[in-house]
This record gives sequence, C-alpha cells and structure tokens, in this order.
Amino acid sequence: MYNSLRAEIFFIIIHFDSISKHKYNGNMNIFESIVLGFIQGVTEFIPVSSSGHLEITQRIIGAGARAEDFHFFLELINFGTLFALLWYYRKRIAKILNDVFKKKDWHMAINLLLTSIPAGIIGFLLSDFIESNGFFSSLYTIAISIGLIGILMIIVDKLPHLSRVKNEEELPHKRAFSIGLIQTLALIPGVSRSGSTILAGRVMGMDSKSAANYSFMASLPIMIGVCLKSLVSSSSRAYIAANAGMLILSNIVAFIFGMLALTFVMKFLEKKGALSAFGYYRVVLASIVLIVLLVQ
Repeated sequence: MYNSLRAEIFFIIIHFDSISKHKYNGNMNIFESIVLGFIQGVTEFIPVSSSGHLEITQRIIGAGARAEDFHFFLELINFGTLFALLWYYRKRIAKILNDVFKKKDWHMAINLLLTSIPAGIIGFLLSDFIESNGFFSSLYTIAISIGLIGILMIIVDKLPHLSRVKNEEELPHKRAFSIGLIQTLALIPGVSRSGSTILAGRVMGMDSKSAANYSFMASLPIMIGVCLKSLVSSSSRAYIAANAGMLILSNIVAFIFGMLALTFVMKFLEKKGALSAFGYYRVVLASIVLIVLLVQ
C-alpha cells in the first residue's frame, strides 16, 4: 500500500505541470461542472479557502487554459452557495428584519454592515487590479496564504479570548468593524473569507461556533453583491445564455454540498480544538502544493 501511494504521489508531481497546461476546447463539461460545484459548495463555508481550492482544482482539470471561461463560471456558481446560505439562515434573517422594523433594534444589522463594508469597498475598487495581477492567481501565493492562515488557526485556538462575548448578537460595533478590516485580507486567494472572519471573531471574544455564525451572516451582503455584479456585464449574460445547462447543474451541486458543509461545520466547531483541525489541514495542503511546485 505504501509503495502504491508513493507511486501515485510521484505520478501527480511529475505530471502536474503538463496537466495544468493541457488545453481543452469548448466550455465546461458535465464532469467539470460537478467537480467545481462540489468544491465551491464544500469550501465556501469550511474555512479552508474556496478560492484557493478552486484555483488548484482548475489547474488539475485543465480549466486554467480557458481563463475567461473559468472566471465567468466561478462567478456564476456563487448563486448556489448564496441560496444555501439564505435557506440555512432564513430564520435568523427573519429575526434580524423583525428586530429592525418592529423592535427598532438595529444592533445586529449595523454590525453586519460594519463587517461587510471594508471588504466590499476595497474589493470593488481593486477588482480589475486583482483579476489582472498574476500575484493573485499564483499557486505560490495561494499555498503560502493557506499555510499561514492555518498556522494562525492553530495558534489562536490555544490563545485566551479578549473579554468574552456571550454570542454574536452581543458583539460591540467596534469589534464588528475590526472583523471587517481583517476580512479584507481574504481578497488574497488562499486566506479564506470565512477563515479570516472566524479567526477575527475568536480574537474578538466569541467562541468558534458563534464566530462562524457571525462570519456566515456577515458574508451575505458581499455574496449578494458578487452575484449581482456577475449579472451586470453583457458578456456574463451571453455566457449564461450559452452555458445555462452546466451552470444550473453546478449551482445545484454547490447548493446541496453547501448545505451539507454548513451543517457539518457548525456541529464540528462545537468541539474543542476544531479550529486547529482546519488549521492542520491547511498546513498539510499548503505543504503538498509547495512541494509539487518546487520539484516539478
């Protein structure tokens, strides 16, 4: 078994570059649509970096040879995970709306905006730069970011909190804004939006589960903005018209696995050392990617 596993790893290392450069003609096929939907659904909510995993996946399956096609496709399968988030938190969303319009309690709504605004503004202003700069698509950048955040997860999981916040609804405005500032780091692929905000939430006094709840709720404005942005350009609409079948399939897969991932991560984070477990996974993954890059 050991020799077989070693042979498989050696095969992947030797052929990684040729796989990533292999060119495919046409748009996403059924296999690619399912794989990308699965990766999007699982990694959007588990704090291991969806952008990093998707970038690594597209290099392996060859989608990187069709950069524009891949870019459009990934933007448009955010709808699946957005709908998963809306459905999972439908009662919490209804409660927040009730607090705002009936009870005139704006605390949670203001916090979510304070957390969302920094990354939303910076992401909007720098979107063209991020998409065109090779630093943000480099596997070295992704691997290092995945590894560094993994190490921080392991460290933070063992550190004492700031003054304890009972739950996400009691988070002070200043701390909510601080989480928002830290969330801007997630514009670097490999950092992870959920990973950065869960880490920040832990530092700001919440336990891992409360930090995750707050992280996912705060991601709603950004995810809605990303999805709406993907519908604005005529090229995006033309892409949707030409690839409706594969997009529907991938979004369904993303929705299903997004729901499963949300259910899993919220239960898993109740366990002691859960954040460290994600951290160790990230460190191992980063190490593998860096080894592959260095030996090819």
